[in-house]
Amino acid sequence: MTPHATPAQALIVVDVQKAFVRGDGALPDAARLVDRTADLITRARAAGALVVHVQNDGPAGSEDEPHTPGWELHHPVEAGPTEVVIRKTHDDAFQETSLEALLTASGVESLAVCGLMSEMCVQATARTALALDHQVVLPYDAHATHDIPAAPGISAAVPAATVSRVAAWAISQDADVTARAADVTFAATLPAGS
Repeated sequence: MTPHATPAQALIVVDVQKAFVRGDGALPDAARLVDRTADLITRARAAGALVVHVQNDGPAGSEDEPHTPGWELHHPVEAGPTEVVIRKTHDDAFQETSLEALLTASGVESLAVCGLMSEMCVQATARTALALDHQVVLPYDAHATHDIPAAPGISAAVPAATVSRVAAWAISQDADVTARAADVTFAATLPAGS
């Protein structure tokens, strides 16, 4: 893991929703995740980079069911031409959404991905971004997940930190995995539709 050299023109903040960072359902390392993603958002805004908040629409009865308290985004959104919310129903934020069209319209070639869950939505979104020929940086301390419970006859419980490490390692040959979110730099992008 090395410091990120290419400035990211966009920040993709995946599923940082209240159900996952507050209360009984919070990730084990939610405080760190919230701190690092808030810093990334602040610095991306200041640089004029595109900030995309991805919001998962869970099924009826889930903790992230649309229009319930847990579904709400944790970080405030400064809606405008360089900050948007994209809702999704799949792990991959590109699947059946306008994310790629937005990135193309904004001239984005490089982006940073942060949020949750490391092995699911963060990794799926990063993989598709790579497949679409975007340069991707994944700040290691700005994504997180839950512990994986033990599965009798298969394995003992897997700590969340291990799951996150494996998720990052799995894409590290193609993505730029930095140790610290503080090492990610940003550059201005065009407002969508310019």
